[in-house]
Amino acid sequence: MTDLDSWRDTATRSAIVSFVERVSGEGPGSVPAAERIAVFDNDGTLWTEKPMPTQLAYVVEQWRKQAAADPSLADRQPYKAAVTGDLAWLGGAIDKHYEGDDSDLKVLIGALVGVTAGMSVDDYAASVGEFYETAKHLTLGTPYADAVYKPMVELLRYLEANGFTVYIVSGGERDFMRPMTQEYYGIPPEHVVGSALGLAWDEDSHEVRYTAGLDFFDDGPEKPVRIWSRIGRRPLIACGNSNGDMPMLDFTRKGDGLALLVHHDDDSGRGDPAYDKGADTALAAAEARGYTVISVKDDWSSVFVDPAAG
Repeated sequence: MTDLDSWRDTATRSAIVSFVERVSGEGPGSVPAAERIAVFDNDGTLWTEKPMPTQLAYVVEQWRKQAAADPSLADRQPYKAAVTGDLAWLGGAIDKHYEGDDSDLKVLIGALVGVTAGMSVDDYAASVGEFYETAKHLTLGTPYADAVYKPMVELLRYLEANGFTVYIVSGGERDFMRPMTQEYYGIPPEHVVGSALGLAWDEDSHEVRYTAGLDFFDDGPEKPVRIWSRIGRRPLIACGNSNGDMPMLDFTRKGDGLALLVHHDDDSGRGDPAYDKGADTALAAAEARGYTVISVKDDWSSVFVDPAAG
């Protein structure tokens, strides 16, 4: 019994099941439970990332508030995009990053750190928690809890049932993800590895507060570095959906692990719109590098979780 109910009976599903049965069994190729580590990207892998990553939607709200308090900000990016609702510019900054151009991403990060500078970690967690409770996805119109990929949640549970310890390893900011990962994915906050804003101890208030800087951006070659520094083991399974996930997938394949690449190729309207941008390099290299491509169109019988199921 695999409980991968939202996965069609395809070669991809068979490859996943065969690998897991082999490494979790008792015969040749078995791996001790302590070494069964699985890592998953978040945006575009566990939930939707279009028209822009969820954290960016949260930050846009904060930029709008800042521009309302200081109208001079509205004349420059990214505040201009936030005020005018220019989703194309905001989403394009992420796409350009995956194509190797970080010019707009640097602008985004510069404004992003200004949102939390001086805020305590508890106050930020409360602000993010309120966002998750009230915000609606920009195009789906549903709560963000309903924009989670059902097949991927099933895969998380399947791996755990077979002795895997699962981590999220994302370019998204770590403390933005932590308030929701337990509820949405069943992944505890201590298993979340992501980008990190600078932190400092405030002796006067006895609080940990954010500084006006970025500690590190957990994408591309930074991902395997953070995996090793936080987990101390090479993953046995890794799953991503973009060019920025390739070093993490290659790190896993180097140890004869299973590297999964989600391909958003379904334009039927039952999920995200089909897109290759930001994943084109990874898709082109998939066969040569030994990635197992997950086709949303062919491998998933349904995409999003059922809201009625909680």
